[in-house]
Amino acid sequence: MTRSLHVVPDPVNTPKPGRHRASAADTTAGVPSRGTVLALRSIPVVGWVFLIVGVVRPFRARWLRVAFWIDVVLSVGVHAAQIPAARKVAAERGISGRRAAVMTMLLGATWWKTLGEAQR
Repeated sequence: MTRSLHVVPDPVNTPKPGRHRASAADTTAGVPSRGTVLALRSIPVVGWVFLIVGVVRPFRARWLRVAFWIDVVLSVGVHAAQIPAARKVAAERGISGRRAAVMTMLLGATWWKTLGEAQR
């Protein structure tokens, strides 16, 4: 006589029906999805647009002028400081140093830290 085992589902690890947010366990080793990468990369682009607007039509409000100069430091200074690290990562993937420098100035770490993730 064979005995059958009744398997009880684990209530903690069983997915709930309906819509749910993807967790780190749903992605490959915690790698962000293409949508997440694109959303992250849009942030520095918005910063550059803010700088262009501030140059074309200088801000009158003090808080906008302060935000403008903070954005200058972040968009120019911090992105430029990331170029050596970005060139190293890009070289490992066969990307030219010039392209790495341009893309890092435009998108910062959101470009070189997510290389290859936008194609997923």
